[in-house]
Amino acid sequence: MKVLVVGGGGREHALVWKIAQSPYVKKIYSAPGNAGISELAECVDIKAEDIEKIADFAEKEGIDLTVVGPEAPLVEGIVDEFEKRKLKIFGPNKAAAQIEGSKVFAKNLMKRYGIPTAEYEVFDDYEKALRYVENSNIPIVVKAEGLAAGKGVVVAKTREEAKNAIKAMMKDGVFGKAGRRIVIEEFLEGREVTVMAFCDGKTAKIMESSRDYKRVFDGDEGPNTGGMGAVSPAYYYTDDVSEYVRKNIIQKTLEAMEKEGAPFKGVLYAGLMLTSKGPKVLEFNCRFGDPETQSVLPRLNTDLVEIIIKVLEGRLSEADIEWSKEKAVCVVLASGGYPGAFEKGKEVTGIEDAEKEGAVVFHAGTALKDGKVVTAGGRVLGVTALGKTEEEARDNAYRAASKIYFEGMHFRKDIGKVIKPQA
Repeated sequence: MKVLVVGGGGREHALVWKIAQSPYVKKIYSAPGNAGISELAECVDIKAEDIEKIADFAEKEGIDLTVVGPEAPLVEGIVDEFEKRKLKIFGPNKAAAQIEGSKVFAKNLMKRYGIPTAEYEVFDDYEKALRYVENSNIPIVVKAEGLAAGKGVVVAKTREEAKNAIKAMMKDGVFGKAGRRIVIEEFLEGREVTVMAFCDGKTAKIMESSRDYKRVFDGDEGPNTGGMGAVSPAYYYTDDVSEYVRKNIIQKTLEAMEKEGAPFKGVLYAGLMLTSKGPKVLEFNCRFGDPETQSVLPRLNTDLVEIIIKVLEGRLSEADIEWSKEKAVCVVLASGGYPGAFEKGKEVTGIEDAEKEGAVVFHAGTALKDGKVVTAGGRVLGVTALGKTEEEARDNAYRAASKIYFEGMHFRKDIGKVIKPQA
C-alpha cells in the first residue's frame, strides 16, 4: 500500500512511525511532514489545509490510503473531497467534524441527547455576554466557538478576566471568525483525562486512556499551550469509570451523531473531567490528540493500518485491539518563549543519543537546513519512553530528554508526576 499522512507535527510523526510498522505498507508520503518524518516518509511540500492540492497529489500518485492528522482540513471538508473522488481516507466528513469545529454544535448535541457536560450558554451579543458574567459564579470558562489551535479556552478566575476574554474574542477578534460566537460555561472541578476511540459510525473501540499537561510551567502554572507532555494510562482512570464513559459518553455520542445524519467515522477524542458527580465532557475533538497520541500509539500492539481498514469497511466490531501493559511518558521540548513569541532556526543536537536511551523522539516543529535539524515551531520535539511503572517511564523519558539541546530549550520537569485536581 501507498499511504499519505496529512500534517507535519508530533502527532503526525507518531502516526507515520506506527504506520511504517505495518507489513501492508510499502511507501509513505507526508504533506507537509517535518525533519523527523522525512526519515520514514517522503515529504511533499503541500500545506495540510490545501485540500484540492492534497487530493490531486493522492490521485496522481495512486495513494491507497490517506490518514489526516490535524483538525483544520477535516473541518474544512477534506474527507468529502476525497470521497467525491473515490479516494480512501481516514477521518470524519465535514458534517461529523463539526463536533470539534463548532463548540456550539457539540454543546447543543450533548444537551439534546443527555450526554454529561458542563452547564452553558451561547452568545453572539457582546453586551449580553458581559451581563451574564456579572451574575455568574466564578471561576467561569469562556470558549471561542471555532478552531483556535487549542488556545480558544480561558478559565477565568475573576469577572475581570472573564470580561477581558470576551472582549478579546468578540471585539478584538484574536481568533478571527472563530470567536464571533462564544460559549460561556460552568467551571468543573476534578481530574482531567483524555479518551480517544476508533469509530466506524456505529461501533467504537476505545483506546488506552491518557492525560496531557496543558500549562507551560511546572505545577500547572502559566498560560495554556498545545500540550507540554502526556502520559498513558491516566492512573486514576478506573475500569468502572471507563465502562461508564464507553456507554454514556462515547457510544451515546456515536448514536447521537447518526441520528443527526452525521455518522462519525475516524477518531473521536473526548476530553473529560472526572467530577464528584461523575465524568463530564469538557470538549470533543474529531481526530487524534496532540501530544496524547505520542504516549498512546507506542502502547498499541495491533497493526494500526489493519484497524483503519476495518473502520473504513464498517467492520470495526471484528477488530481485536491489543495494548501493552507498559506505561508511557512523553515530554515536550519547546522553544524559549512558547506559547508566546519564539525564534526559529536553532540547531538541534543529541536526538540520536536520546534514542540510544530507548526513547522514541517525535519531531513536532522541526525542519532540515543544510543537512541539520533546526527548530521550526513552538513545540519542537516529544520524547516518549516506556516503563513497567509510571516512575520508570518518567525516568527513562527525562534521561533521554537530557541528551538533547537547542538554544532556548524549555520543558516541564513534572510530566508524569501526580497533578492536583483542578479546583
